[in-house]
Amino acid sequence: MNEAVDWLQFVLAPQMINGLSIGVAVVLMALGLTIIFGLLDVINMAHGEFYAIGAYLAVALLGLGLSFWWALLLTPLLMAVMGYATERGLIQRVFHSKDRHTLTLLLTFGVGVVLEDVLKIAFGANPLRMESPISGATEVVGLFFPNYRLFVMGFGGLLIAGVWLLVFRTPLGAIVRAAAFDRHMSASLGVPVARVYAGTFAFGVALAGLAGVLLAPIYSVFPTMGRDFVLIAFSVVIIGGMGSIKGAVLAGLLLTQVQSISSLFISPVWSDPLLFGIMVLVLMWRPQGLFGKLGHA
Repeated sequence: MNEAVDWLQFVLAPQMINGLSIGVAVVLMALGLTIIFGLLDVINMAHGEFYAIGAYLAVALLGLGLSFWWALLLTPLLMAVMGYATERGLIQRVFHSKDRHTLTLLLTFGVGVVLEDVLKIAFGANPLRMESPISGATEVVGLFFPNYRLFVMGFGGLLIAGVWLLVFRTPLGAIVRAAAFDRHMSASLGVPVARVYAGTFAFGVALAGLAGVLLAPIYSVFPTMGRDFVLIAFSVVIIGGMGSIKGAVLAGLLLTQVQSISSLFISPVWSDPLLFGIMVLVLMWRPQGLFGKLGHA
């Protein structure tokens, strides 16, 4: 009996806390993906590279002498500008084509490849390490958890709640949802749909960059860091429902817990296949995912 209690307390509980801290960042990244798809019907294949750029921007700002907290504030703003320029300068040029789904997918894939190479040229291929801005650990029910991971969970949770309130409880969110539901009707009512699209894309990119900043002190920063992470984010979006904010939150927290706990019993190399297996099962059982699109939420 004592061995079971010790295992639950000292093995399972810390693993769940670690999974929750990563899950919050995954949800932030998946929220950016699902908001972009829910409004624009664009599958942003460059989302992982935007996540990586967010981490590199934080490293660069720290190199200029700014603190982590300034980097946490400035990086999403800089990423939003980059996202707005990408949408207006590139995506809008093919958005109204009859083959826009294929063209935007290929376009964002190409953008991702270019951005990854730019990161390699600018920062090199070697991993960089960012020091944790919050040191020490806090005792919770007899266990010690790193303070920075607790901060990521708390801060990330507030951000997720803020995104939900923005989309579903503000006039701006009503405009976004109306444009997602029927852009032609919204335009006839005077909604600047093109600006709403660009602003929403910028907001999704900013969330990806913010996730990069939050995870930079936990993981190493390297040019291809977004490649594997975005696969998890896409799994979250597909399982939760393409364009569903509620689905992205629930699926993100669930999948990262599955990944974290399963590593106690199976080799970590099987964690990604396990997630993809869950995704395949969900698609077979419910192809539209767990919930509906943003415009229909």
